[in-house]
Amino acid sequence: MGEKNVKSRLLEYNDIMKENDNIYRGLAKNMGLSLCSFWILYMLRTEYTEPVQSAICACLYEPKQTVNSALKKMETEGYIELIPGDDRRSKKILLTQKGNGLCEKTVDRVIKLELQALMGLTEEEQEAFLGLFRKYTGLLKQMNDEAI
Repeated sequence: MGEKNVKSRLLEYNDIMKENDNIYRGLAKNMGLSLCSFWILYMLRTEYTEPVQSAICACLYEPKQTVNSALKKMETEGYIELIPGDDRRSKKILLTQKGNGLCEKTVDRVIKLELQALMGLTEEEQEAFLGLFRKYTGLLKQMNDEAI
C-alpha cells in the first residue's frame, strides 16, 4: 500500500475522530454540562467500582486540576458527594439523588444512543471495530513511548 493511500486514510481517520469528539462536545453543551463534567457523570453511570478522584483523572486522561474543578463545581451544585477514601488524599465520588436525576436526563440518554449505535453493527463488526481500534491505539502508544 502506497504512502499516499495511508495518508489519505489517516486524514479520514482524523476527520472521523473529530466528528465523533464534536458529537460528544455538542451533547454535553446541549445538556448544559462541561465536557469534563459530562464524562465524570458518564463514568459514574458506567463503571462498576466506586470511583475515586485519581481513577477519574486516569480514565479521562485529563489533568488533575481540570477534574478537581469539575468535581468541586458538581459538589457545590449538589450532584455529587466527595467522601473521604481509604487514605487522606483519596476521595470517593457518590452521586446524590439530584445527581441521579441529572444523569437520567443526560448521560443515561447518551449511553442508550451509544448502545443502539453499536447494535447497528453485527457482533462480528463490533469485535472487529474494537479489536482494530485497540490495536491501532496500542501501536500509536508504543511508538509514542519509544519516541520519548
